[in-house]
Amino acid sequence: MSSNSVIASLSLCFLSLFFLSAFARPATFLQDFHVTWSDSHIRQIDGGRAIQLVLDQNSGCGFASKNKYLFGRVSMKIKLIPGDSAGTVTAFYMNSDTDAVRDELDFEFLGNRTGQPYTVQTNIYAHGQGNREQRVNLWFDPAADFHTYTILWNHHQIVFYVDDVPIRLYKNNEAKGIPYPKLQPMGVFSTLWEADDWATRGGLEKINWSKAPFYAYYKDFDIEGCSVPGPAYCASSTNNWWEGTAYQALNALEYRRYKWVRINHLIYDYCTDKSRYPVAPLECVAGL
Repeated sequence: MSSNSVIASLSLCFLSLFFLSAFARPATFLQDFHVTWSDSHIRQIDGGRAIQLVLDQNSGCGFASKNKYLFGRVSMKIKLIPGDSAGTVTAFYMNSDTDAVRDELDFEFLGNRTGQPYTVQTNIYAHGQGNREQRVNLWFDPAADFHTYTILWNHHQIVFYVDDVPIRLYKNNEAKGIPYPKLQPMGVFSTLWEADDWATRGGLEKINWSKAPFYAYYKDFDIEGCSVPGPAYCASSTNNWWEGTAYQALNALEYRRYKWVRINHLIYDYCTDKSRYPVAPLECVAGL
């Protein structure tokens, strides 16, 4: 084999390893994640391709990605706690894990009394500025089957999706003086815990421990993004698929779905909460 052929083969091998590390779709839980809290309450199923999270009176549990990522798309299929889940919170989020200036993108699924709709709360922290909650009542039973929950994060926008339906949009309006997370990589986290002081009807509905243990299920862990540590140029590359024109704004169908959610299923928006924000935050009036 010629020296040029050897170099070409090594280059191909390096590129393959790079794409596997930066854009990998893990086949099993332990490929990209580790348990951070209460190992005995996270059980692997189907050879680690799915997991069960357990909440009882002894403990909740949590896990996190082994790496952090700067831009990309993260999704998981989750089946939430069935029946009387009041006072429980199942969370799936990205976090910079920094104390001083925090960036964070949250899905929080707030438990309910049997027969009541499940509420999903989203929140965004940008450059340490948070308390940007919005709540949507889901239009299906998320405990009956798995549904896909996705966070898309690029230089142009952050979009929270439920299946293929965008439920929240946060545009990059830095030009208008509005913070946007773009400098700190974030890890991927999930927790199942008891929060009956606020989770269901503002804390009016308490957890019913006679229904414990509570179970939530996860599968199809999918992280596609620029891994940190990793090639420094990855996060700024315009060649990443999530930076493409199709992902810089909602398309017409996505926008119609987004408006449908906002009209029919949005139950709380910090932008319209005059008791908390007599003057609407800048991002609320910046427009889409």
